[in-house]
This record gives sequence, C-alpha cells and structure tokens, in this order.
Amino acid sequence: MASEQGIREAQVLIRGAASATLASSAGGQPFASLVTPAPAPDLSALLWLSTLSEHTRHLAAEPRCALLYTGLAEGPNPQTAPRVTVTGLAEPVPETEVAPLKARWLARHPYAALYADFADFGLWRVRIGGALHVGGFARAERIKASELAPDAAALAAVAAAEAEIIQHVNDDHSDAVAAIAEGLLGAGPGPWRLVAVDVDGCDLSDGNRTVRLAFLAQVSDADGVRAALIRAAREGRARSGQAG
Repeated sequence: MASEQGIREAQVLIRGAASATLASSAGGQPFASLVTPAPAPDLSALLWLSTLSEHTRHLAAEPRCALLYTGLAEGPNPQTAPRVTVTGLAEPVPETEVAPLKARWLARHPYAALYADFADFGLWRVRIGGALHVGGFARAERIKASELAPDAAALAAVAAAEAEIIQHVNDDHSDAVAAIAEGLLGAGPGPWRLVAVDVDGCDLSDGNRTVRLAFLAQVSDADGVRAALIRAAREGRARSGQAG
C-alpha cells in the first residue's frame, strides 16, 4: 500500500501539471511526445488531440499508453525532481460528454481557444490503471489506481456544487481571487477569475494564463472548498501586506 504522503504528492502533481510526456507505440516501437493534459474531476487525463498527430494515430490503434508528469528539481540534479508516471488506456470521449470536459480542458489551457474548434481536433481521455510516484532522489513507490482516485462521494458533492461556487466567488469575492492569485501564488496582476474546482484544489485564470491552488488536503463538499478558499485568501492578503 502506498503512503498517504506519496499519494497526495502524486495527486497534486497530476492536478497541477500544464504539460506531460505521452508514451505511445506503433508496431511495437515506443514513441514519446509532449502533450498538454488537464485532469478530469476523477483525475483521468484529458487530452485535446489532432488526428494529424502521430500520437493520436498510435492511440487509436493501441490504447495502452503512459504519461509522465514532472515537477521542478530542487537543485542542479534533475533526479531530485518529483514525478509521476501514469499508465492507462486512452479512449475518445463520447460526444455526449465532450462539452463539459472540453470546457474544463480549456479552463486549464485558455490560450488554446485559438485552435480548439479546428475540425481535426477531438477530446481524448486516459483512464488511470496505476502509477509510479518518485518524490525525489531514491524515493519511489507504486500507487494503485484505487488509491489515487478521489473518494466517489466527495467527487460527486464537489462536482454538484462547482458551478455555484464559481459564480458566487467571481461575482462576490473577486478581491479574494486576486489575493490568492497575486499574493499567495505570485502570479502577478490580472483579471483573475475562478474557473474550475475539484476535490484537490482550484484553477484561476486571467484569460490567457492559468494558475493552480492546491488545497492542503482533499475536501469532501462545498463547505470544504469554502474553508480552503478563505484560508488561501487570508494567506494571500497577509503576504501582500508583508510585501508592501
């Protein structure tokens, strides 16, 4: 059984990654490429892929694949960087599910709106089969899909409240959003808005950039999200006050 620390670090890394390395294969030949995933609420990877890309053709023929998410190294040795290798099966997202999941992918990658409606693009999902988490040099452990997956009841509760939370925070607490983005996350000034919420954190966007707030622990409902946002806003304001 994986450690709670390792599981949490892996979840945070997957949720916060703006890019990853996709490993696919064709005729037994491995192939690696850069992709820009966004996590679905259940942590599976969403990929907006062109049929013109080699890796898309590979996945259509052989759905078994892997994704490598890499964090920042603590020094000159790249081996100190935290990372997660996720193995799983890729599949096109059914048309009935595309709209909300595409919106979530664009919330993470707003710059992609320029090509998001091109006819050759489509939404894919990689369902997680397992993971290997390396927390740094000589810190490795395997994580089962069941250990990595969020609690189903918490997932449903937060998903049901997400739209209302986003509207309320943006309409009534824009100052808190700015405090989190600018004061806590150091993202600089901008028209920051809350664009996505899940059990592990939330995404804030200025329309071109997206930054991630990871909650200190997974939340189980709307009250947990509210408490985490209040805590983050207070910390952001405190840091801004110290800076000023």
